[in-house]
Amino acid sequence: MDSQKKNFSFQNFFVENTNSCKTVLQTISDTTVKAALNAIESESVNVVEKIQMLIEMANGLQQKPKDPKQLYDAIYLYQQAIELSRQDYSLLQARALVGMATALRTIPGEGPDLLLEAREAYETALKILREQAEPEEVAEAEMNLGLVLQGLVSYNLATIQQAIQVSQQALSIFTVEKYPQEYAILQNNIAIAYLSMTLDPDREGIGQAMAVQSFEGALKAINLIEHPKEYAMLQNNLANALQYLPSLHPIDNNLRALSAYNEALKVRTATDTPLEYGTTISNKANLLYNLPDNPENPEAGNYHNLLQAKDLYAEAQEIFSQYGEIEKAAVVLEALAGVEAELLLCELQFTNTNSD
Repeated sequence: MDSQKKNFSFQNFFVENTNSCKTVLQTISDTTVKAALNAIESESVNVVEKIQMLIEMANGLQQKPKDPKQLYDAIYLYQQAIELSRQDYSLLQARALVGMATALRTIPGEGPDLLLEAREAYETALKILREQAEPEEVAEAEMNLGLVLQGLVSYNLATIQQAIQVSQQALSIFTVEKYPQEYAILQNNIAIAYLSMTLDPDREGIGQAMAVQSFEGALKAINLIEHPKEYAMLQNNLANALQYLPSLHPIDNNLRALSAYNEALKVRTATDTPLEYGTTISNKANLLYNLPDNPENPEAGNYHNLLQAKDLYAEAQEIFSQYGEIEKAAVVLEALAGVEAELLLCELQFTNTNSD
């Protein structure tokens, strides 16, 4: 069986959605937000308390928002906090800027405008935080700035090197010994940045190898029991990187990738995390599509692995369709058709061999 088949991969990263919309609408309709705005107008509340109240209310709105409007409302409240703190409360102003930047980068949409606003807010805040805040607060802002810079790369408004540099600055504080979860997130983000680098064909393997190294470093910091979600994501991402890592021993890499996918599937299930599960079984199916049944005898083909791949693709296609992931469902359906064609070819070759 030909070992060079079409690849289909669905990578699922820690990185939050960094897409953006073009304008920020200052529309406040939530009754609790209106109540907060009324409260800060009270003469019985001092300025510091008003700023803190606005930041807390905004932060509450952007935690698991049900729709983009909650993020717009959060941005509006952060803007009010920034205005109140502009003169005498620079540290509070920096914290409001960081919160606003995080909301800006989370709003779904098209174009770089809000990402650029988020970058400006983070960089302005960091000038203050580096002078007045604890190192951990600085590192958290740097970690988020790194995500924004990664999002701007596709618009040629930042470089991968800039994203990696600011993430590595955060790593100087978020060490594996003191902050294993944050360390793992940063290593994951750096790995994704390496995978995004555009290099000459003869150097592409360098970026992929560094990504694998970062994923493996992240996995040393966390474990299945204490950080199951992060553990599953990292195993999925590591397996994806291994699957496409140029090597003189591709079968060995694929076997390592298969083990990593299986580790991810200890957490990701069709019942609890259907879309993540669909992502991982799609990636696993792609690996099986290219993996011989017997690694010691690759010339014998991969009929049994193709059968497994067919079942996994079919299951993933059903999940993606059910949850409205139309593009993913279409890609998986195409992959499924490819597997079915390979199976027919295998069966035809088997029939011809027996007839001879």
